[in-house]
Amino acid sequence: CPACRGSEAVSGRRALMVAPGWDADLAIEEVGPPPPPSADQVVVEVAACGVCYRDCIDRAGRFPFLQLPITPGHEAAGEVIAVGPGVTDLQLGDRVGTMHRDHCGTCPACQRGDQSLCDQAAWVFGLTAPGGYASHVTAPERAFYRLPADMPDALAATLHCTYGTAYRGLSKFGRPGPGDRVLITGANGGVGSAAVEIAARLGAEVIAVVRRQQDAAFVRDRGASQVCVDDTGGFHKKLDGGRVDLVLDCVGQPTFNASLRSLRLGGGLVVVGNVVEERVRLNLGYAIVSGLHIVGSSGATPADMVEVLALHADRPFEMSLHASLPLDQADRAQRMVRAGGLRGRIVLVP
Repeated sequence: CPACRGSEAVSGRRALMVAPGWDADLAIEEVGPPPPPSADQVVVEVAACGVCYRDCIDRAGRFPFLQLPITPGHEAAGEVIAVGPGVTDLQLGDRVGTMHRDHCGTCPACQRGDQSLCDQAAWVFGLTAPGGYASHVTAPERAFYRLPADMPDALAATLHCTYGTAYRGLSKFGRPGPGDRVLITGANGGVGSAAVEIAARLGAEVIAVVRRQQDAAFVRDRGASQVCVDDTGGFHKKLDGGRVDLVLDCVGQPTFNASLRSLRLGGGLVVVGNVVEERVRLNLGYAIVSGLHIVGSSGATPADMVEVLALHADRPFEMSLHASLPLDQADRAQRMVRAGGLRGRIVLVP
């Protein structure tokens, strides 16, 4: 039927992970045209896909529900080229980006606007369903959101996972603004640099934590008013101006203790990343007597992305692109991310 157009799409390629670990490279396969979408699915021709540290966590096999073999990638953008008969919101030609996953729309979490906590989600890009390291991606329409036609492909692909994740985390205890002091760890990375830009734009005083002196100028350019260079986990001892109201921790276990001890009484710690497998050690007495709030935060909701897109429309984001690589260098891209020291995101172009 006309709604299912797209089966005539050209053949393409995809990256494939067949086993967890780093001993073997990601494979690159030639694939045929995507089949016509069913029910509420759409087919998207991918223009770009970001490479996130979560992709490295996926590859390490740290998620027990990883389904192999699988095409990695959870942050892609492109054009809708086919729609299933049950699709109601998206049309052919729409420019869209991926959420981290779909959502059911009816559970209590979805009804209160916490779609990223939907326990009925079945389509998790790069983990339970094929991701964006490919020429095309097919998924339920609720796994996508609309993008402006004039947004650059690299920013379009990574907007949800970087700016969306940063915005949701920064807003967990209410949007920061003038008079608030916000500390961001891993501030040179994709989410971290986006968080610096957003927090500064909202009027907060931003303290950026980086491991290397050569990243200090970069995060200052993003909007940090203070930069703390530390690779020992002791940055809480180096803060100028006293403790902070909010910490957005993009690193996890290596920075967790110092993040807690950077907070004022009653302050809030939002954890959005964990780059190592080690568990944190938490002094509960310190958290209790200090009245600290500790919360985890994951991908942005559709409502979050509406607000992020409004911020971009008011003044376009200055996305930090570390490198743009062809799809056949997907393995190299992941190894670069794993090695660390990047400034912003790497994107793959099919």
